[in-house]
Amino acid sequence: MSTLSTAQPSATATAYRRRVLLASLVGSALEWYDFYLYGTAAALVFNKIIFPSSDPTASLLASFGTLAVGYFVRPLGGLLFGRLGDLFGRKRVLVITLVVMGASTVGMALVPTYGQVGVLAPVLLVLLRAVQGLGAGAEYGGAAILAAEFSQPRRRGLFGAAPSVGVYVGILLASGAFALVTQLPEDQFLAWGWRVPFAASVLVIAVALVIRLRLTESPAFEAAQERSESAEVSPVREVVRTEWKAGLVVFGLQTAQNVVAYLNLTFLAAYLTDTLELSSSTGPVAVTVGTAVTALTLPLFAHLTDRVGRKPIALAGTVFSGAFVFPYFWIIDHAHTSLTVTLAVVVSMGIGVGCMFAPQAAYYSELFTARSRFTGLALYREVAGAVTGGLTPLIAVALVAATGGRSWSVALFVVASCAIGGLAVGLGPETRGRDLTATTVDALRESTGTYR
Repeated sequence: MSTLSTAQPSATATAYRRRVLLASLVGSALEWYDFYLYGTAAALVFNKIIFPSSDPTASLLASFGTLAVGYFVRPLGGLLFGRLGDLFGRKRVLVITLVVMGASTVGMALVPTYGQVGVLAPVLLVLLRAVQGLGAGAEYGGAAILAAEFSQPRRRGLFGAAPSVGVYVGILLASGAFALVTQLPEDQFLAWGWRVPFAASVLVIAVALVIRLRLTESPAFEAAQERSESAEVSPVREVVRTEWKAGLVVFGLQTAQNVVAYLNLTFLAAYLTDTLELSSSTGPVAVTVGTAVTALTLPLFAHLTDRVGRKPIALAGTVFSGAFVFPYFWIIDHAHTSLTVTLAVVVSMGIGVGCMFAPQAAYYSELFTARSRFTGLALYREVAGAVTGGLTPLIAVALVAATGGRSWSVALFVVASCAIGGLAVGLGPETRGRDLTATTVDALRESTGTYR
């Protein structure tokens, strides 16, 4: 049994929490390093060497289709590994997902091109993408829960920001890697340059694995296990039957955040090169700067959630993102330099995505009971990811093509998504201060606003 209490002020407890924070950050960094590598490669590489055709739009749609495959598989991973995490512990599952996800990414560095092996190339890529999505389906949820359950209640928002910062550290590393390799001559970039960032993920895997193997189980899980409640109830049945309202809040907010995030992270690179005919390095450079800024703003907004609550910050993000999307596209469509594009991305990600993402580790963890938390968070979050994260680039490309290269239809799509997120959060509860050891919905609600 873990001897660490979430209220324990000792130097030993503080040092251990820092280790948990690092484990959460590095694991999430690997997940999103892997996923952003794939998203960028789908926009710049796979459409040319894995799905070549005489119609560039058809090639891009096919390439983004494989991006969506990972998101369609993620709910299965969330369901499988989330259930295991609620029944047998957070740590064990997070070690397994790390290995599964990392190995598939390294495998992508070795995928042959269509010109070399024909149709086998896209088949291999899709299989690896599916395995990657299976492991990633529980990675952020598990890291967020681990950070939240080890934190002190008064600092849960700030401490829970670790995996969120990890997401943007991973994206920053991936976008930076692609920004470097896109400086190569195009023939070298397409031949071998794009493979280097995928192969390099083995270094992140090694670091994250060493850190996670040294962790113990979380206090909240062990408290539920001692009462024999974690193994007596099916987590899947619980989250569907009694905790579906919490699931709707997660689904709604995640929908808004996914659409705005993937507008910047995946669609933008293709839009800049294929529609606006700007340099292929413009998108990765803008996202590199945008992610660096977001990694800095996330802890600030997370800290605010410990002061004013989770809902106000999340709502601010949905409202801002919906209001800013038309100015965002106006700036990009009239951009004459990469600096202008970068400015739009920085504002969209640093403020809009930052406000929506910062509360999530604490907010989502506080929405579910201890015995169903991993299952509920992973399942509803990844279902939203499958519906919106995976389809956003496809929908955006199709909308631009249908409107003759114009961006207003994509902007309306973003506004509608933000409205869904704002409505879900607005109708949901404020959760700041909830007791994460509560094992029933009633007990969880009664603990709202208290610090223990």
